[in-house]
Amino acid sequence: MTTIREYFSHIVSVLQPALGPETEAAARMIFEDVAGYSRTFIFVNGDREISDFMQTRIMEVVAKILGGMPVQYATGKARFMGMEFTVSPAVLIPRPETEGLVDIITDDYNGRSGLRVLDVCTGSGCIAVSLARVLPFADVKAVDISDDALAVARGNAAALKVCVDFEKENALAMKAVGVEYDIIVSNPPYVGESEKKDMDGRVLDYEPALALFVPDDDPLCFYRSIASYAMDALTSGGKLYFEINPLHADALKALLEGFGFDDCELIRDYRGAVRFARAVHIVGK
Repeated sequence: MTTIREYFSHIVSVLQPALGPETEAAARMIFEDVAGYSRTFIFVNGDREISDFMQTRIMEVVAKILGGMPVQYATGKARFMGMEFTVSPAVLIPRPETEGLVDIITDDYNGRSGLRVLDVCTGSGCIAVSLARVLPFADVKAVDISDDALAVARGNAAALKVCVDFEKENALAMKAVGVEYDIIVSNPPYVGESEKKDMDGRVLDYEPALALFVPDDDPLCFYRSIASYAMDALTSGGKLYFEINPLHADALKALLEGFGFDDCELIRDYRGAVRFARAVHIVGK
């Protein structure tokens, strides 16, 4: 008989060479996502037998990870803002840093209801869905250029029981049709092509390049396009929020000020990196 605890230890030993210090956390994700065995469940029920069927299911996921696939793609699930999102190689895996962007917006608009929100380059929909849950009666729209990403995002909104209007749109060619939004937020592609050499193979081989990379000679192309759109689409006093590449933080701030945004601010993430930008649009100043 193999117990749940014994098999967990076995999986940790199998994954250790590939994942190093991230091994135990990954093993816990696998056991919870595949078998429904949370950390507490394993602590309380670890001496119970684990079925051959469940061992096989877990090992199928482990094999994918040993082959180079990120844990979240192998399980098909990722956690963000305390919620479980479906993910696939069609979308970026939601990062803990991006939760900080949602927190900033939530803090800025605490208690306000009926806000109109646009999430550009939505990917899995993690930002749009999270804002739809935490901002009371918000009208949330999200756009992406990828049909596959939009399908994932729609599924996440349905599973998490929020109303978000998803549409296909190219962030580099958005055309404003008048004042529409109180909040525009985006975590667009911002990794330079030259940065590939320093990136983990699991990211390069599996996560969508379309959602990651920008040309080295124009790293702010998405920010420029979205900021231009926001100048026409934001209400007076409306705010623009970005997740950013710390390498280009000062250049982005200068770009936003050049467009005429007020109170342009660079904000650090929980690791201390300059990760976010916030700016205010004042009409007729």
